[in-house]
Amino acid sequence: MEPVGVGTEMALLSNILAAYAFITENPERAALYFVSGVCIGLVLTLLALVLRVSCRTDCKRSSSKKPPRERESDSDSSDSDDDSDTTSELSARRHRRFERTLNMNVFTSAEELERAQRLEERERIIREIWMNGQPDIPGTRSLNRYY
Repeated sequence: MEPVGVGTEMALLSNILAAYAFITENPERAALYFVSGVCIGLVLTLLALVLRVSCRTDCKRSSSKKPPRERESDSDSSDSDDDSDTTSELSARRHRRFERTLNMNVFTSAEELERAQRLEERERIIREIWMNGQPDIPGTRSLNRYY
């Protein structure tokens, strides 16, 4: 009698040989499949990270604020009103998050802020010196700046 594991090992070996034969016969198609798989994986990973970060900030904000309001069960209110309320609430929440991001101080200390301002000023001065040092005569300037 043949052991059970040998059949699965032979199937695995057969699949590996078939994949190798396909890759050797169609290298462009195999490369296309590989690159497509990597790109789809990266997009899905990015999507998962964005959803995780946005859900985490929304959940923290909603749990730290007041408890959820109770909805009135009026029979004359329609579903479209509820949908417009949730979309306007969502857009207002996104707008507040954007404003908070703009107002957030990235630097943790006054020294870091001062260093960053000095660096920006230095870069601006260097840019002005570089722009003023270029000749303004048309036709004498080559397309390449370095020679």
